[in-house]
Amino acid sequence: MKSILAAVMLCCVFSSSVEGADRIRIAVTNYNITYLTAGVALKKGFFKDEGFDPEIILTTASVSISALASGYIDYTMVFSAVVRAAMRGVPVKVIATFIDSPTYVILARPGIQSFKEFKGRSIAIGSFGSSADVVAQLISKHFGLDPKQDIKLIALGSDSARLAAMSQGIVDGAVVAPPSDSEGKKMGFSVVTKTNEIVRFPYMGLGTNSKKLTEKPDEVRKVIKAAIRANQFMIKNREEAIQILMDWAKTDRAGATASFDSTWKGFSPNGFIPEDGLRVVIDLAKSDAKIVREVPSTEVADLNPVREAMRELGLK
Repeated sequence: MKSILAAVMLCCVFSSSVEGADRIRIAVTNYNITYLTAGVALKKGFFKDEGFDPEIILTTASVSISALASGYIDYTMVFSAVVRAAMRGVPVKVIATFIDSPTYVILARPGIQSFKEFKGRSIAIGSFGSSADVVAQLISKHFGLDPKQDIKLIALGSDSARLAAMSQGIVDGAVVAPPSDSEGKKMGFSVVTKTNEIVRFPYMGLGTNSKKLTEKPDEVRKVIKAAIRANQFMIKNREEAIQILMDWAKTDRAGATASFDSTWKGFSPNGFIPEDGLRVVIDLAKSDAKIVREVPSTEVADLNPVREAMRELGLK
């Protein structure tokens, strides 16, 4: 357990300082457009309005799940990894979604013109069981390729690590989120697939542990409210959202603008998790883990907090 704490505490942190507020820790896997909901809620004071002093911690999906289950962090914004962990019996659940279609693009090294040309080649993802892994598998199947036989998926961590592996010829392609696609283009790579044009499912959201849901339901509801307000702000305030993204992702205006414009339509205005999209995530996880039993959505998700948050905000 000490190693989990060390892994979390060594990661980069975005935080505010709010005297008298409750400290909460929220894990993300990248400071990019995918997790901008957290950045906006922090920057615009939506967490503060609900009485929180948040730490936004950068760590891997696998570490965040271990830390979440152990109570070292309070929330994680990865989605698929929480679903998969819940199916393994880990006491965690997804409680909201803030992007309902993946923002990823598939980058390819020179000479690869289409996704089908990845047959027999390798693609970098963040970690196994992550949203990037889910996307890579779904896209492979869409183009008639077997993600287990025809393509080698390699877990390499952050987007920057995936781009570095491409530049060194270690992998032939990578699943990355904006603004890393712009950086990849500068390095001579090309975008062969925009995933949100092909697949839709809850992509980024919020997960917490069962103890938190039982013992602090008011806190959970308030955290969701702050995140929903952040999404609504971004939908309505393009220019300021882009400015926040520039600071959040440490990118220039051109990169931030391209990232935001290619993503904002996927921001959920209410945080609710649709049953059909959740089933996509569950069914793929079942296939990967060779689970044949029925997995009800209530095993991996608790929608009561988001329903309460929506009601308080006057949303349907």
